[in-house]
Amino acid sequence: MVMGVPMAWLSELKALVSSSTGYDDHHVLHQETIGILAFEAAATMARLVSLYKALSEAEILRLRSDTMRSQGVAYLNSTNQPFLLRLACAELMTELDRTAFVISRFDKKHHGLTQVKRFIRVYSDLKAGNCSDLEQSWFSKKRAEKKVRKMEKYITATSKLCTEMEVLEVSRQKLNKQCNRYSGPMPVSKVVSNATNDLLADIKAQDQKIHKLKEESLWSKTFNKVIGIMAPLAFFIFARICSVFGPFVPGLPAVVTLDGKNSSISFAPVSKLRFPSRLSSSGPMEKQAVINSKEVPIRNSCPIFGSKDQTEPHGNWKKLLEAPSKTVGGSSMALRYADVIVSAEKLLLMKSNSNESKGESIVRDEIYEMLPLRLREAVRRKLRECWRDPGPLDGSLADGWKEAVERIMRWLSPVAHDTLRWQAERNMDRRHCFDPKPKALLLQTLHFSDMDKTEAAIVEVLVGLSCVCWYEERCHESLRL
Repeated sequence: MVMGVPMAWLSELKALVSSSTGYDDHHVLHQETIGILAFEAAATMARLVSLYKALSEAEILRLRSDTMRSQGVAYLNSTNQPFLLRLACAELMTELDRTAFVISRFDKKHHGLTQVKRFIRVYSDLKAGNCSDLEQSWFSKKRAEKKVRKMEKYITATSKLCTEMEVLEVSRQKLNKQCNRYSGPMPVSKVVSNATNDLLADIKAQDQKIHKLKEESLWSKTFNKVIGIMAPLAFFIFARICSVFGPFVPGLPAVVTLDGKNSSISFAPVSKLRFPSRLSSSGPMEKQAVINSKEVPIRNSCPIFGSKDQTEPHGNWKKLLEAPSKTVGGSSMALRYADVIVSAEKLLLMKSNSNESKGESIVRDEIYEMLPLRLREAVRRKLRECWRDPGPLDGSLADGWKEAVERIMRWLSPVAHDTLRWQAERNMDRRHCFDPKPKALLLQTLHFSDMDKTEAAIVEVLVGLSCVCWYEERCHESLRL
């Protein structure tokens, strides 16, 4: 036993991830195929591939240079880069834990309740830092790339299988409706109609297609093979997270990355990571958030967590992702505010395109219905100030309001779209379940956005749009008179 790792079951897991054959031929469960669980396995593989791609050099560079430095994230969320990296690490680790839980359930089905759950034991020791005795080939980049290519092939085939099975179900329902149309005895010519024959031929052809896809997809694969594909990639992803976020997140095992085309990651002996005792704050949040129409200040942002939270290691990643009460996510308003912002963007586009002005009133009514009472009152107060001295009937005033709204929307709109994208990517829809692309992160959404600043920006946008509409209506009325 080394570092508290039982060598007996560790050697068995090494055999699992190194081949697709069973451990003991006499065990019947080793030959059991996953069957209907193929769709859950494909979704889990898609999450693993998505995590793998999200941790690539290009994606990490984009995260640090574009996403974290965008005006919307910097102004509404934080300019504290180490803090934002810790949020990204927490979300990726939470997603990896979800996949590890599914793999452990497959491992449990594979070996039965009385057998040792080998994958989850290794994964737990890996997270605890007891990883010096693990198979080093699991952390090879070249091997991980091979696993990813194999997973992508299985994900595609299983997704096609799901689609064809849905088509088959629709054809069978149509056939049942035709057969149930007649309640009593009927002539043979009516029963065996051309439409029924066509449906029967389609169902037969569909059955053959599904049978072939079952052989190509995960449906016909054994639990042993599926676990052997997913387990090593999960270990590599954990090592990659430690390699990327180790300097910024306390508590992660120390790793050493070997450069080169076939680079691999080695776990160093368990030790405390270097981490600054205090992280520089991005500045206190202004109580009265004022949106400058000319330029968006990004020098200050909401310090969501105090210095105590910033120095302590976080084992509970889900707790780190919980938004405080003074944020949009903590108030459970992220989706509604995102919908309001996107609708306002739609109205702004209508104002820019005169051919789409017919649906303006509908969009304005939708925005008003989505606003909570607090925002409605804030918009009314701001509009009363504008209407006290409307000024001369000048088209340049409307253009000025429109330009001000456009400046705000340039940084506010991407955050709203990322919020809706984040929510859509985590739905149970098949298009997203089997999508292996990197997903949006919470740090680029409205989840951690300061409530006062977000509402102030929305009010400025809605007041600006209202003034644009008001001036245009006055111009039209003046021309008619």
